[in-house]
Amino acid sequence: MKIQKTWGVVLGAVALLALAACGGSSDSSSDSATEESATVTAGEDITIAVITHGDDGVFWSVAQKGAEAAGAALGITMLYQGANNNAQDQAQMIEQAVTDGVQGIAVSLADPTALDGALKKVVAAGIPLITLNSGSDLFKGLGAITHVGQDETVAGHGAGERLKAAGGKVMLCAKQEQSNVALETRCNAAAETFGGKVIQITTSGDADRVAQQAEIKAAMDADASIDSFLGTGPVIAVDGANAAAELGRVMPTGGFDLSTEILEYINADKMTFTIDQQQFLQGYLAVVFLYLNITNKNTVGGGLPVMTGPGFVDKSNVVAVQELVGKGTR
Repeated sequence: MKIQKTWGVVLGAVALLALAACGGSSDSSSDSATEESATVTAGEDITIAVITHGDDGVFWSVAQKGAEAAGAALGITMLYQGANNNAQDQAQMIEQAVTDGVQGIAVSLADPTALDGALKKVVAAGIPLITLNSGSDLFKGLGAITHVGQDETVAGHGAGERLKAAGGKVMLCAKQEQSNVALETRCNAAAETFGGKVIQITTSGDADRVAQQAEIKAAMDADASIDSFLGTGPVIAVDGANAAAELGRVMPTGGFDLSTEILEYINADKMTFTIDQQQFLQGYLAVVFLYLNITNKNTVGGGLPVMTGPGFVDKSNVVAVQELVGKGTR
């Protein structure tokens, strides 16, 4: 995949920057390089907090692994917390991190209004802030250094275009979370390029898949003209494909993000595609960028977000991606 090669170069560059920030040199002898590497991994008295709205499911567990890998590589303390889609809990976690005196904070912005007060405390305390995953159009106004993630409008546009090309005329777009601006943007952007009618629903969520599938099935059953489906996450996308199958209806189906299950469905022609935003990179790069700002006053992005997606996974490349998902890094 082209995006994999691109980010391989980015990660290599990031590693060199981290080494340079600690006084290393790319043309040192092997013994010197070993000594410098030990200096990097020994780390410093730095604590970075990554606080998301996520749970421990198929998406956020991989983002957490990315943050943990970066913390381990840099030899620093990395504290990860997920608020399980509770914005009030996430705000309290952020405020506690400020009180605890961490040196850097990365947050997801599923519900930016609920986090506004907590993020103002981060900035007022002079703590470097990075947003990740959701919030690509809001980070500058909140005082963040940059945003690491995908542009949800671009991703939604791509999803709409693909479902239109597959022959869709009436799309059901299902969201698995209330008040998540990223999911709203995905459906709205897909509607802009789809060209046909788009019906949006919000389910009771991934936690009860039986209920979620029944809700999607009821929406499909209520409108026989629905001929395509888009789920704004990996679990809800599979539940939508299953709902259509229960009704005996064949339709192009798209989703967002990766899981073992969604890739199996694509490989078996039960789904058409999913969009990969490479959440491992979101966790990894957020920690590295904060570290470089703390230790070397580096900034990235030039005022623009650092994009980790969208990339598309379909029948043409699903087998290669499946191997990486099995390793827990995609």
